[in-house]
Amino acid sequence: MESFTASNNIAANFTGEELKSEEIFSMMTEYLARGEGADLSDKVGAIFQFDVRAKKGGPIVGSWEIDLKSSPPSCKKGKSSGPDATFTMIDSDFEKVCMGTLNPQMAFMQGKMKIKGNLGKATKFTPELFPPPTEENIAKYAKAKL
Repeated sequence: MESFTASNNIAANFTGEELKSEEIFSMMTEYLARGEGADLSDKVGAIFQFDVRAKKGGPIVGSWEIDLKSSPPSCKKGKSSGPDATFTMIDSDFEKVCMGTLNPQMAFMQGKMKIKGNLGKATKFTPELFPPPTEENIAKYAKAKL
């Protein structure tokens, strides 16, 4: 019998659905890779880690680092070696924050978003830093398939 091991490549919840956050972080990665967020290093100056759960109380199924300290800024899958702030939330709440339908401060106060690290730097991460993850923007920033 095969055993199940968790890894950084888990991008689907236990029902086999892809996490919406996977798509959003992919869009952010491409946005930064195109140089469209080149000024974010000067504006923000911090490294963030996002740990995403598929459901409340479940295990972390994906982690991403958004480096808005280096020039050029970047976004990549995996844990950060030295984040200024780490955000932990469930996939659906992360999507709502990115879409602007859930206020980040309300998410924090309601316990939907946990933050560890430098809260001053954490407040610099706002949904307005990146294009909203609409279908059009997801398609616009989709990596070209070879």
